[in-house]
Amino acid sequence: MTTGHVKSLSLLVMLTALAGCSSTKIAEVSTPPAAQAVVSAPAKTAPAPMQATVKSVVVTSPLDDPQSPLAKRSVFFDFDDFLIHKSDLALIEAHAKYLTTNKSAKVRVEGNADEKGGREYNLALGQRRAEAVRKSLVLLGVPETHLEAISYGMEKPVDPSHNEEAWAKNRRVDLKYIAR
Repeated sequence: MTTGHVKSLSLLVMLTALAGCSSTKIAEVSTPPAAQAVVSAPAKTAPAPMQATVKSVVVTSPLDDPQSPLAKRSVFFDFDDFLIHKSDLALIEAHAKYLTTNKSAKVRVEGNADEKGGREYNLALGQRRAEAVRKSLVLLGVPETHLEAISYGMEKPVDPSHNEEAWAKNRRVDLKYIAR
């Protein structure tokens, strides 16, 4: 193969590569017998430089999405009660579904009470509330090993005020994800 043939073949390979990378038609290439490259007339304009467009994709967990039903993580209770309201069942079901499909997820179910009553009484009431939510999650298919129920009694108020509105906020169970 002569030097001319090598140059023609190199040009053919280069043009083929450029044609694959560009949206502009560069040249039509044919390969005649005896490995001689014949290239038609070159394009009148140089190919546009390639520009990469990178879109930023943020993958978020439904636990972090404020529009997700999983964004709500508190179940509220009436005074001196540990029965779950029907209105909170959808919340518990949404978390159960997440926990059953995400096998590594684990939750600490934290029971709380308002400041009314004694310390020991409120710890016991908070534990009964936490157990009520934990048992509901288990009945919906969440493995018991993925749940831990504890009580803080009146030690972790959301609202430290001393009125009915604050006490209603503090009578709750919080679902705290300790593993996702």
